[in-house]
Amino acid sequence: MREQANVSGGYELKRTDAKGEGVFATRFFQAGETVMVGTIDHELDHNHAHASQVSEGRFVLHGGLIPKVNHSCEPNCGIRLNADGAHDLVARRPIPAEHEITFDYAMRNYSVDHFAAHCQCGSPRCRDRITGWKDLPAERKAAYLGFTAPYLTEYDSHHATESAGRLARTAGAGTVRPPLAEVANHD
Repeated sequence: MREQANVSGGYELKRTDAKGEGVFATRFFQAGETVMVGTIDHELDHNHAHASQVSEGRFVLHGGLIPKVNHSCEPNCGIRLNADGAHDLVARRPIPAEHEITFDYAMRNYSVDHFAAHCQCGSPRCRDRITGWKDLPAERKAAYLGFTAPYLTEYDSHHATESAGRLARTAGAGTVRPPLAEVANHD
């Protein structure tokens, strides 16, 4: 049943067996090809199930069918920031016609706390919960590089630098140093 379509764009909204609605390819997409172009409909004052995080404290609602694209723990699309500050969906691997278009919600949001206890993606790599970037294991983050909201990797880099600085200060605080007068009189 075709409810909403952008057949010229290569996708349409259809009912799914287990997840309600989903967006499906109406043509073949090559890896690296832009599948859906994001537009920002409006700003939001908080995170929720359809919110996209575009910077550390800024959430937006995308227009069009992007909010209808379902999560998968093994997604065929990733995110790229476009010139307007919205998220485009880009194919991570080939997507045949009639296949559901998916992305991992952790690719756009640092924290995800508003979904049911169990993920329904059904992929072999399902992590059982829809989580945010902060909860992804390092190997999953590495697999997603180039397909995530840029602020997420910047946030990780910033916090890694902060953590390294704290460790260095902590290590330095534990070192016993002679009083300055002893160092000066040692010669």
